[in-house]
Amino acid sequence: MRVVPFPATSAVIVLVWTVLRTALAAEPIPLERAHAHNDYEHARPLLDALDQGFCSAEADIYLVDGQLLVAHDRPKVKPERTLEALYLEPLRTRVRANGGRVHRGGPPFSLLVDFKGDADATYVRLREVLERYRDILTVFTPQTTRTNAVTVVLSGNRPWKTMEAEKERLAGLDGRLPDLEAGLNPHLVPWVSDNWRNHFRWNGEGEFPADESAKLKALVLKAHAQGCRIRFWAAADREEVWNVHHDAGVDLINTDHLAELAAFLKARSSTRP
Repeated sequence: MRVVPFPATSAVIVLVWTVLRTALAAEPIPLERAHAHNDYEHARPLLDALDQGFCSAEADIYLVDGQLLVAHDRPKVKPERTLEALYLEPLRTRVRANGGRVHRGGPPFSLLVDFKGDADATYVRLREVLERYRDILTVFTPQTTRTNAVTVVLSGNRPWKTMEAEKERLAGLDGRLPDLEAGLNPHLVPWVSDNWRNHFRWNGEGEFPADESAKLKALVLKAHAQGCRIRFWAAADREEVWNVHHDAGVDLINTDHLAELAAFLKARSSTRP
């Protein structure tokens, strides 16, 4: 039997290490606080956000002839742009390839589905579709949340009463800030989101007013005390606002600028004490 010389063995080790290092370098850092607002308007829906490490994305849907079609406006729907084709199927493919997570070793991924049409009719169809992806989805009951690779949260025209009456669901609800006053069940409403301009005057220019800073921190604390994550839309999509949201503990930072927010969050993480 011929013994392989040590230099040849070393070469194999170096080659294997180089391949592994390249593969690891290609994996994006999961960014748990990055939310891709109107994600479907990017050149590669979902995929552009995943390439930047985003752990949350938003898809608006319309029920059209029994299909859940993704678009911001009803006239822009296309039959091939279904929720399954753009989001659910690619997410399941990623989960199966990455050991049970969308990002290998990363946190759960959130898919915010914004209903643009009739709430109950859309939900009846969505419920049927989500059943086909049960293996990757978080399951909610009135008392429990069994977290899985992908958590679906419904926004827009929400079928609140219908979902509240269910014993088991494959989606949660996106609440609004006034809902915090009555108290929320995080197993029904894991998120609260609201229009920034309805609650704050500051648009990112100059200093963030002290009274508004105190108000934002109080809202974050109130949401967290009820077990809910918090997000704002319609804030100025710029670094000054991202800094304020980051420092106040806003869980999901909304953006249309994927690469820029990714760079911002990575920089903030690297400078954290």
